[in-house]
Amino acid sequence: MFKDNWIHELAQLEKNSEPCVMVTVLEDRGSVPRDAGTKMLVTRDRLIATIGGGHLEHVATKMAREMLIAGERSLKVERFNLGARLGQCCGGMATLSFEPIGTAQKHLVVFGAGHVAKALIHIVSTLPFRITWIDERDEVFPDELPHGVTKVVSDDPIAEVRDISPNSYYLVMTHNHQLDFDLAKAIIDRGDSAYFGMIGSLTKRKKFDMRLAQRGYSDTQINSMICPIGVGMVTGKHPAEIAVSVAGELIAHYQGNPLEEKRPVTHSNSHQMSDSPLEEKIA
Repeated sequence: MFKDNWIHELAQLEKNSEPCVMVTVLEDRGSVPRDAGTKMLVTRDRLIATIGGGHLEHVATKMAREMLIAGERSLKVERFNLGARLGQCCGGMATLSFEPIGTAQKHLVVFGAGHVAKALIHIVSTLPFRITWIDERDEVFPDELPHGVTKVVSDDPIAEVRDISPNSYYLVMTHNHQLDFDLAKAIIDRGDSAYFGMIGSLTKRKKFDMRLAQRGYSDTQINSMICPIGVGMVTGKHPAEIAVSVAGELIAHYQGNPLEEKRPVTHSNSHQMSDSPLEEKIA
């Protein structure tokens, strides 16, 4: 029964990109709460199953959560004398292993499957993101997707915004300016994005700013949208160059060094296109 429960719960944690530490009783001697082979999953805010409760479980949980907070990746093994070390009346000896499983991944949602998005997906799939890739056109997606990328073909991309988890990263780079604008409104309306970037020129940015202001959006809300996006020093127009530039900004952002505060106001990031057919062609 426990094995089936553990498999199901671990699968859910992996699906949600929620890291945990698996605590396993490797060895039991004398009187101990649970036999060897018993497992418990510890996340930052909950326990799944039990290794018997009491002080042993309390100490094990504390150690596991310290590992999660520190981002430790190595297996640890600890031996506990339940009487001398933990003061439990049952005595006995238990050896526990602490195995970190999974890493905390940020959720990146990419709208649009054009040339730049295709180049970008291959880069960001190697970063600590789980990725949802959304477009209305099934035929524009590649036949094979990198690991960690979920394709969503949707007739209503705006509706998809409502189901995204809080604190997600958004990149809008569709083939349609009106769709870009409608997505911008939906993302800003949520008010909980960790990052929201849109591909485009300063001219596009100004037009969108004006349209949003006319609809009653505040400066704070409007400024939550980053456009143009990318590292300013990279000015090439090839999709791969743009993709590297945008990936650089994403990395800087999740490392705590957002580039939007450093970008000069006159920066047009010319590789991101003017509001012209070129933007439609490579976005």
